[in-house]
Amino acid sequence: MDVVARHIAAIDRLRALVLPEEGGVGYRAVVLESSQGLRAGDAGVRGRVVGDFHALREAIAGRLDERWGGGPGWGQVTLRVRLARGESIPEPWATLCLRADELDVWQGEDGVWVAVGVADRDVEDEVELVAAVTCTAPP
Repeated sequence: MDVVARHIAAIDRLRALVLPEEGGVGYRAVVLESSQGLRAGDAGVRGRVVGDFHALREAIAGRLDERWGGGPGWGQVTLRVRLARGESIPEPWATLCLRADELDVWQGEDGVWVAVGVADRDVEDEVELVAAVTCTAPP
């Protein structure tokens, strides 16, 4: 199984889990892939890794676009501004906007939202390909 198919299978498994009812978390999130040991270090190496992760995200997005239709990436700057102003942003969107600059987002036929992004905003952290599923629409 190629890496894109493996990650899509992980997203499908995540979608198959029952999401908690009212009062529960309301979402599930997973790290699909991590840079495993790369932190601040060499900026050139980090830049290549970030580029590779974005290419992988785009490949996954292409396949999920075939399933649910596509659209432009969803930028996170506005959500960060709203958070900074003290607005309450529901999870997983609040956390995702702090970790990734852009998300690919889809709503499945069952009403479940899927988001995929590259968490690369903090050079002190690992670069991660992340996915989340939720019944809460993006704000």
